[in-house]
Amino acid sequence: MSHYDKLKTHLTNNASTWLITGVAGFIGSNLLERLLKLNQRVVGLDNFSTGHRHNLDKVKAIVSAEQWANFSFIEGDICVIESCQQACKGVDYVLHQAALGSVPRSLEDPITTNSNNISGFLNMLVAARDNKIKQFVYAASSSTYGDHPGLPKVEELIGNPLSPYAVTKYVNELYASVFARCYAFKPIGLRYFNIFGRRQDPDGAYAAVIPKWVAAMINDEEIFINGDGETSRDFCYVDNAVQANLLAATTEHPDAAGQVYNVAVGDRTTLNELYEGIRSRLEARFPHLNGQSATYRDFRPGDVRHSLADISKANELIGYEPTHRIGQGLDEAMDWYVEDLS
Repeated sequence: MSHYDKLKTHLTNNASTWLITGVAGFIGSNLLERLLKLNQRVVGLDNFSTGHRHNLDKVKAIVSAEQWANFSFIEGDICVIESCQQACKGVDYVLHQAALGSVPRSLEDPITTNSNNISGFLNMLVAARDNKIKQFVYAASSSTYGDHPGLPKVEELIGNPLSPYAVTKYVNELYASVFARCYAFKPIGLRYFNIFGRRQDPDGAYAAVIPKWVAAMINDEEIFINGDGETSRDFCYVDNAVQANLLAATTEHPDAAGQVYNVAVGDRTTLNELYEGIRSRLEARFPHLNGQSATYRDFRPGDVRHSLADISKANELIGYEPTHRIGQGLDEAMDWYVEDLS
């Protein structure tokens, strides 16, 4: 039995109270679903700037009425310290997912990105410290590696940030490190690598590539690939990210707290390979995709050329073992995408 399986059994029989910020978002709603299914008590905080009420409705439809009764929701903003303090009261664990993602959005509006991702993050750190939270786990980002050319990416070696978004996520790590030194409060950061899966929004200019391409293919729209298509990423199914959050929050390893961990699978997939992987999984249901090809355009400013994670640190210190590689994740997610987007 894996460490994660043991943890799920333990949580099922031992209820704690968890706070999820950004609970109506993609990863937040998946965390909510898993924790409620494990009979945990959950407080959710969201201002719906990027999250959606329908994500919460979908979780409600999946869990039992008894499990849903363990969820309480606060509509509030992490940029308001009073909302953060209110949300942290009586909570054991914080899973901080609220942020403004997207490199392009940060290039267009760095001030708003900074306000949410740095000031909002600091508010949550202070509120969690003041309320004596057992563990604070936050969504960090692989963008922190910046222009460092080394592959695979190891946590201790980073380069210069390539976007305002990357700057904000690096500052999160710096603040977490300072809090660990100054307050005996040791947050854990999870550097996400291209998370994908159910309830990921395909709409808008800043949508992630997988749901955006799936929606475009279903609707017989033009698919754009930035650059030559040989840009590569370590795509990570959302269930792996959920696992990492729960393991990080509850770890008892003496050296685990106050660390940053890669959350990925350790595989590299090019955009060309991703395009064909999605197209081939959809063409049986959507015959117009037979022989379809993508349109190539300029590289996108601020993008990293290649990304591949070393996940050995997360495995050693928190017991992280990804259950889904990209093919398994696409297989599992595709039915959800088709049902939701058709």
